[in-house]
Amino acid sequence: QVQLVESGGGLVQAGGSLRLSCAASGRTFSLYAMGWFRQAPGKEREFVAAIDWWSGSGTHYADSLKGRFTISRDGTKNTVNLQMNSLKAEDTAVYYCAAHSGGNYYREASYGNWGQGTQVTVSS
Repeated sequence: QVQLVESGGGLVQAGGSLRLSCAASGRTFSLYAMGWFRQAPGKEREFVAAIDWWSGSGTHYADSLKGRFTISRDGTKNTVNLQMNSLKAEDTAVYYCAAHSGGNYYREASYGNWGQGTQVTVSS
């Protein structure tokens, strides 16, 4: 019932920055929160960040990414952004946004709708 479209991925040099966006449409009034996950080749999908949908102020981050990544919400556009700074080669992955349906923010199973993903490649 919620459609998600990611954009903003690409190729960037180590130390650079990228800003990912996730546009939500459909039944967005039913959302509790929006999250970002990522998956590198040969690795498990991992939690990146999440934000409370209604207030746009309650945020949650993977411990290893605090200080480099920032999640935010643009309520006028129903869009969630992920600002990624000081990028490292190990940040290379497909990044997905997802709609939280209840439960633990850090668990993949707590999200019911997913975007198609956007590739982020960091060269070193």
